[in-house]
Amino acid sequence: MDTVGLLVVIGSLLGFVAVGVALRFSGLLGAEDARPLNTVLMWVALPALIFTAVHRSAIDPALAALPAIGWAVVVLGLVLAWVLARLLRLEGPTAGAFILVATFGNTAYVGYPVAQALLGDAGLVRAIFSDVFGNTAAMISLGTMVAGHYGTGEAKVSTVREVLSFPPFIALAVALALHPFSIPDQVTSWLDALGRLVVPMIMISVGLTLKPRALRGHLAHASVVAALKLVVLPLVAFGLGSLVLDDPASLRIAVLEAGVPTMMMVMIMGLRFGLDTDFIASAILVTMLGAVITIPVFQLLSV
Repeated sequence: MDTVGLLVVIGSLLGFVAVGVALRFSGLLGAEDARPLNTVLMWVALPALIFTAVHRSAIDPALAALPAIGWAVVVLGLVLAWVLARLLRLEGPTAGAFILVATFGNTAYVGYPVAQALLGDAGLVRAIFSDVFGNTAAMISLGTMVAGHYGTGEAKVSTVREVLSFPPFIALAVALALHPFSIPDQVTSWLDALGRLVVPMIMISVGLTLKPRALRGHLAHASVVAALKLVVLPLVAFGLGSLVLDDPASLRIAVLEAGVPTMMMVMIMGLRFGLDTDFIASAILVTMLGAVITIPVFQLLSV
């Protein structure tokens, strides 16, 4: 895909985000309306997309390298974010929020549609493996530990239960189990229709939850987050991927998933554990805007 084509893909995704922003500012929907939208996404549309993409694709054992790179990026991101939080003299809920937003990216809600637009189902399957077994698994486990340490809430979470009850994980497991068997066309067509809802619904949900006003007072620290999340971590993924990946498509996805904007799930984690949610919202906004530039640049460098 050339530069113009890549910018068109990013622009189309931002167009859906703009729809969400317009709906919120018009008063037709509010930020709270993103919650039922996300419920439909998490429990219906996203599992349908994951199941159909994985079931119809050839599964290469080499895909296991992508989650491994994802875990390596997360661990290094946690260490670097912790050091930066100490240098910036951040404490308590703000420090915890800083570490999470600088480390965990939106590998599903942004990574899936961009990967599919760039490389079709081949890119989507790679993104799914990188997300579910890599970034999201690390978020549920390591991210929960960080949030519990720095937060003011008293939420208790079972990591094993969280992983096993996570709808995308269930969809991926079922797709792998049924991979040797054929699925009736009527079923796959129905699932395809549900899966096509994912991209517009995800981006509209992002638009509904962005909070430009929350940026006041957080811009400096959010900019540091953006530098780590959007520049340093994809460079790390590029270095690791160049060493262990023989497949150019997998390298592009590894770099993409390492450099997507801050994960929306961090906001949910922040609410559960009493982290600084205003700072989380600011980081989501800044990294979303910054990714418009950094994702195309890194994709062009990875070709």
